[in-house]
Amino acid sequence: MKITRLLLLAVMPMVCLTANAQHGGKKDFTPKKGDFTLAATVGYNSYASVSALPGTMANYEAAALSTNWSDKKLMVGFEAGWFFNDLWKLNLGGGLNFTNNPGYSAVPGTMDENASAEDNMGEVPGYRAVADAQSFSYNVFASVDRYFKMKNVPNLMWYTGLRVGMAYAQNQMKYDEYESMGKSVGESWNLRGSVTMGIDYFVLPAMYVGAQIDPFSYTYNMTAYKPQEGLSNLDADSHNFSFLSAPTIKIGFKF
Repeated sequence: MKITRLLLLAVMPMVCLTANAQHGGKKDFTPKKGDFTLAATVGYNSYASVSALPGTMANYEAAALSTNWSDKKLMVGFEAGWFFNDLWKLNLGGGLNFTNNPGYSAVPGTMDENASAEDNMGEVPGYRAVADAQSFSYNVFASVDRYFKMKNVPNLMWYTGLRVGMAYAQNQMKYDEYESMGKSVGESWNLRGSVTMGIDYFVLPAMYVGAQIDPFSYTYNMTAYKPQEGLSNLDADSHNFSFLSAPTIKIGFKF
């Protein structure tokens, strides 16, 4: 799948460039006030993810989850934009996930934990309960970009702007068995701000390709665990500063 995706990313711009050359490269396809864009993006995975801790441990420790962009995997996303001026664009994007895992009760066995292996021969092992769990995560971002035309290269524009975003994740689980100390919850959220720069090439009246990078970005992460009901949160946080981070490729449509 990764190879297919990379081939598509490599072939699409060449096909568009060929079509543009046949159509007439000197025509102005750049956006105007009131135009909307919708683009598929391949780049930095800004989603947060966390797992609740078992509720039966004697001691707990916490560490803030990594917000280093190079630790993330590539992800396909989307970005919607609106040119509220010929050279100014507002961008919005995000995504949401929800997963539910139904729980199942424990099935007791006949083995004696204090007996020897020989005495337990032929006995039935017990099955632990399956946790009733659910996971929820989302991320949102908004940015404002200022575009600049390049006189020597028709339909090629570079831009710079500011972007802010938030990502949140929650995971909770509860076991239906006597050892359980109630519901265990894990939460993590990221707050991110960045300066961004990129180029867009409008190869057709309704299509463009682009690339983007963040010269500077800052991310704050808070990770919190509550392994048992009635306990206070176990917190850990971090501050991340990145330079020339989160390279992103775009293929989009203008309408």
